[in-house]
Amino acid sequence: MQETDVVVIGAGAADVAAARRLEAARLSVVVLEARSRVGGRAWTIHASDLPLDLGCGWLHSADENEWSAIARKLGFAIDLTPPPWSRPAHELGFPRADQRDFGAAWNLFYKRLDEAANDPIDRSAAEFLEPTCRWNALLDALSSWINGAELDRISVRDFGRYYDTGVNWRVTNGYGALIEAYAAGLTVRLECAATLVDHSGKCVRVGTTRGDILARTVVVTVPPSVIACESLQFKPGLPDKLEAAHALPLGVADKVFLRIDDPAEFPQGVRLFGAIDRVATGSYHLRPFGRPFIEGYFGGRFARELENDGDGAFARFATDQIAALMGNDIRKRLHPLAASAWSRDRFSCGSYSYAEVGHADARTILAAPLDGRLFFAGEACSRHDFSTAHGAYRTGVEAAEGVVSALTERGSDGATAAR
Repeated sequence: MQETDVVVIGAGAADVAAARRLEAARLSVVVLEARSRVGGRAWTIHASDLPLDLGCGWLHSADENEWSAIARKLGFAIDLTPPPWSRPAHELGFPRADQRDFGAAWNLFYKRLDEAANDPIDRSAAEFLEPTCRWNALLDALSSWINGAELDRISVRDFGRYYDTGVNWRVTNGYGALIEAYAAGLTVRLECAATLVDHSGKCVRVGTTRGDILARTVVVTVPPSVIACESLQFKPGLPDKLEAAHALPLGVADKVFLRIDDPAEFPQGVRLFGAIDRVATGSYHLRPFGRPFIEGYFGGRFARELENDGDGAFARFATDQIAALMGNDIRKRLHPLAASAWSRDRFSCGSYSYAEVGHADARTILAAPLDGRLFFAGEACSRHDFSTAHGAYRTGVEAAEGVVSALTERGSDGATAAR
């Protein structure tokens, strides 16, 4: 049985950040990852020699985002082009006058949400839609792309706590590739799923699919969905954590990528709405980085439906919508490259967390350390930066600082053979 100072469960943004800080403190660290790759919900693949982010893709609050500095340090280029949602969309199916009308409805809706964020009683965001507003369906669709869930599921209090500087950049060669590069040199065991955290004894025993590990402390960074379904169990049980995990389900934000035969047919960096009168629609970023592909976004219940329709469903739907706007002849010049299916990923069961109505404080409960031996991190543990890779990073560093402090106080008592 291996012994170590710290076991970090997971190898995503939070885990890598925690492990780096712990190694800097000269602690022995083992990172366990159930998947066959590093990155978690950050995942860059290559198709037709194009780097494609199937998971997180934007450096949100980029001017304060730690991954921006890490990217520069590691030599990763950053694209400073303003995001497509900050500029007018393509006018196909969405005339400029309608865009202005929708923008006004959007601003009024968000103003109502901001005003209600500190109300004594938490409510769903859907309650703040104007009953007769023609743009309600599109507002709901945007929530599905932004939050991974429709407005009826979103806690206004939780949503109001989210902090955003409004600066959004991209990693030219992939956010997932950046996080993977930052993990280089760490002791990571791939395809090694943690199944049990037994904290009943003096040391913590972590049961895995490849044997047990003894540790002085453990950092748990798995998504709340993994805790909620109890594929990772605790002994003794942690009912408060379990309840908090159930209150922080993972929404679904999926992507599809289509290669373009003739890029000149599409403007660069512009957003195209598949439809503006329904929730079940996609949003299409045309030629990101000037490259010959389209990046389509789907979210919420509709994304789950398309996942359930099987491989190719996202590409077929996206092609149908684009052809309805640009003419049927465009079909032969669009080719599927890749698509995500995050709700079917058994190691996450979704994309990123949202708080159920009345449960905004579940994030604080999930993040709270236990007995100086169990620490928790991940985007769901972030009160203000949830659903982001930099939120995950910050909670990972915070958890690691807690470990260092706890082990310093304990000194050599209980030190493992690894030291």
